[in-house]
This record gives sequence, structure tokens and C-alpha cells, in this order.
Amino acid sequence: MPKTGERRLQILQMLALMLENPQGEKITTAALAARLVCSEAALYRHFASKAQMFDGLIEFIETSLFGVINRISSAEADGIKQLEGVLVLLLNFAQRNRGMTKVLTGEALVNEKDRLQARINQLLDRIEAAIRQALRIAAAQDKIPGETDFTALANLLLCYVVGRWQNYVKSGFSREPAEQWEKQWPMLRAACRSGTLRTPPD
Repeated sequence: MPKTGERRLQILQMLALMLENPQGEKITTAALAARLVCSEAALYRHFASKAQMFDGLIEFIETSLFGVINRISSAEADGIKQLEGVLVLLLNFAQRNRGMTKVLTGEALVNEKDRLQARINQLLDRIEAAIRQALRIAAAQDKIPGETDFTALANLLLCYVVGRWQNYVKSGFSREPAEQWEKQWPMLRAACRSGTLRTPPD
């Protein structure tokens, strides 16, 4: 019999797998239990509610993404390369984790507790802050103009990533997030370096 920690992980893995269904059918604890060949009561021995299961998925996403983002920030001194590394991470994570992408875009949370979407919003705010920090470093290194509106540019880049995630989900996972990266990154990098998004004068 699996240990408690192992069983919790199995439940989360199955939930993520069920979220990969392009049809987007509503996931119930009964359906999840059936896939795991156990009773709903067995699920509730490990998670108090389905919302708590989604909390577990969001925690996995946070740990995975920010663990790598922190490594990128520590290992890469160049601000532009930091930025590139973070954006590539975000696209590739979604490409490798279809079910998690539905959580990131909020599609999997439509019928769930409002606090789960609020938690995703906070996660996206943290990602935007990491992007903004990379831009500030790039500006300090004279890689982009110092008068760039870092808040506006970081939000624009985050919207690009979220848009790629949305394309992936809405296409039934056929339009992969990173499929245009080799062509789009030079465009994004050029936009950063052009300084067209500048803080308006007082």
C-alpha cells in the first residue's frame, strides 16, 4: 500500500492527467476516484476537498517555476539572458505540463473556489515581478534604455506568455507554446532594446 505522501502525489498526478483532456469536461471527485480505483472517502483521507487538491497543483507549479527562476537569477548575470531564460522556462513548462497549463490559464478553475484563481493571480504577479527585475538589470547594464517603463514592458511580456498558454489550451494542445519562439524572441528582444515603452514625462 502506498505511503500517505506517495498516495497524495498519485492523486495530484491523476488530477493533472485528467486536466489534459482537450474536451475540458468537469472533473469530479467521483471520476477521479474511479480513475484511481478507490473510493471518494479514500481521496478525502488525503485531501479535505477538491479545492485542496488544486492547491496542491498550484503549490507544485509555484515550487517548480520559482525554483528555476531563482537559479536563473543566481547563475546568469546578463539581464537580457535572464529575461530570455525566464520566458523560455514559462513556455516550456506549459508545453511539458498540459494539465498545469489549464490551471495557469484559469480554465480548470472556472467552477472552483474563487481563492484558487486569486492564488494564480498572485503567482502571475510574482512572475511579472521577476521579469521586471530582469529588465531593470538589463537597463543597469545599458542593454535597454534606462527610461524604459519597466512595469508596462514586464506586463506586455507576461501577456505574451499567457497568450501562448491560452493558444495551447484553446487549440486542444496542438499549438505548442514554444513553437514560434525562435522567430518571436528576436522581435521581443528588439522591442525591449528600442526603448519605445518609456515612462511618460510628468
